[in-house]
Amino acid sequence: MRTTLRRTARAIEALIDTAGRLTLWLALAMIALVAVNVLLRYTMSLGSVWAQELEWHLLAAMIMLGIGHALQRGEDVRVDLFYARYGPRARWWVDLASLLLLLAIALLLLKLSLGYVAQSWGVAERSADPGGIPWRWAVKSLIPLGFGLVVLHAVAATIRMLLGEPAQEAARG
Repeated sequence: MRTTLRRTARAIEALIDTAGRLTLWLALAMIALVAVNVLLRYTMSLGSVWAQELEWHLLAAMIMLGIGHALQRGEDVRVDLFYARYGPRARWWVDLASLLLLLAIALLLLKLSLGYVAQSWGVAERSADPGGIPWRWAVKSLIPLGFGLVVLHAVAATIRMLLGEPAQEAARG
C-alpha cells in the first residue's frame, strides 16, 4: 500500500514537473513575442491585435500550468508569523490542514470553471476585437486544467505527508 501511494505521488509530481517545464518554454515564447511586438511598434509603427492577444494567452497558460508546479516546489508565498514558532507536530497539522483546504478550494474552482468553459466551447467563443485570436475558448480551457494540476499537487503532497515524508522537500528530491 505504501509503495503504491509513493508511486502515485511520484507520478503526479512528474506530471506537474512536465507542466512546469512547459511553462519555461511559454515564458521564453512570451518574452520573444513581447520584444518583437515592442520593436515593431516603436521602430516601424506596426502592431497586431492578434499578437497582443497572444501575449496574454501565453501569460494565462503560464499561470494556469505553473500554479501546481510553484506549489510543488514550495515557491508559494506564505506568511510565517506564527508558523516559524510552532514545533514540528504543530507544523505538520498546519501543513495538513492547509493542503486539505487547498484541495477543497481547488476542487470547487475546478467544478465551477467547467460550466464556464463549456459555455465558451459551445459558442466557439472568439475575440471581440477585429483581427483578434479566434480561439478564446482554448485559453479558457486552461482554467480547469490549471486547477486540476493544483488538485493533483494537493493529493500528492497529502500522500507524502501521510507517509511521513515532507511534501515540498520530497518533491524537490
